[in-house]
Amino acid sequence: MNYAKINKIDVANGPGVRVSLFVSGCTHHCKECFNPETWDFAYGEPFGAAVQEELLQALAPPQIAGLTLLGGEPMEPENQKGLQPFLARVRERYPQKTIWCYTGYLFDRDLREGGRAWCSVTDGILSMLDVLVDGEFMIEKKDISLRFRGSKNQRIIDVKESLGSGRVICLE
Repeated sequence: MNYAKINKIDVANGPGVRVSLFVSGCTHHCKECFNPETWDFAYGEPFGAAVQEELLQALAPPQIAGLTLLGGEPMEPENQKGLQPFLARVRERYPQKTIWCYTGYLFDRDLREGGRAWCSVTDGILSMLDVLVDGEFMIEKKDISLRFRGSKNQRIIDVKESLGSGRVICLE
């Protein structure tokens, strides 16, 4: 897996001050995407051990609320397999910090068994997420007044509550 960018101080992609990882690779190709260079899975740099340790160190300060995954598309099956061991390390080291993930895939359709983005590690990844912002960005539904999302079709999902109840529980 490759990554495009790391923001060690991000206040736009989740509550509080966060560390954000922008992964490379996306098959959605949303019209007017803000990050089209990340569509290419080969874009950026390899997500190796040194980069992962850098991210873990960036998460250490008490003022950092958590980690946000963006892209590209973190939930492309190829990227899930690259992220899963790293997320397990984040959860182990920082259980109090939240993990947010932005995806164009739909939680209750694409990320469930049999869905087009579901793979052998999807359930494990979902179990480590606190919040999933799902749905492709749609320029015709763009709304700059929305908090933590770009278009009205996107949902901010409480993953743990949703997994526990068997239905989508939105935070906003």
